[in-house]
This record gives sequence, structure tokens and C-alpha cells, in this order.
Amino acid sequence: MPKGYWVARVTVHDADRYKDYVAAATPAYQEYGATFLVRGGEIGASEGEPRPRNVIIEFPTYEAALACYNSPTYAKARAIRQEISDGEIVVVAGHEG
Repeated sequence: MPKGYWVARVTVHDADRYKDYVAAATPAYQEYGATFLVRGGEIGASEGEPRPRNVIIEFPTYEAALACYNSPTYAKARAIRQEISDGEIVVVAGHEG
């Protein structure tokens, strides 16, 4: 069963409220076994419009990644993130090979 990943590219417009997002999202991440592989960091060459915040979160399975994103716990955090930032999150299955 492949691991699952969230790939997020975000521009945060309110750094103080972003702390509220992190606090609201953390219980969902813990519940679904999330591990942060990339969280911010230096940005190199890219195609398209770069965003200042890039995050990759690994989950034990693709199903866990989807379940976390769709969970009532994360829904509260998502509402905050959508108010204070622009960007996108995609949920993808890892490659088994």
C-alpha cells in the first residue's frame, strides 16, 4: 500500500493567524500519523510562480492522507488557512516500485 502525501504551496497573508492554523491542524496530523518532510525552507529554481511556503507531509497510506484532509478535526484548521492564505494543497499517492 503506497504512502500518501500532501503537497502544499502557500502564500500566508497573516502570520499571527497562521499560528492558529498550526495549532488547529496539529491534532489531525497526530491522529493520522503525519510526518513533515518539507516545511518552508529555501526555494531554488522553479517553473511557474513560486510561493514562499512549501510543505510536503507524508502519511502512512494514501487513505490516511485523504482521511486527514477530510476529517472534522482538519476542517477547522482548513477554514482558518483559507481565510489567511492563498495556495493549493494536493493529496497524492506515493510511488511503489
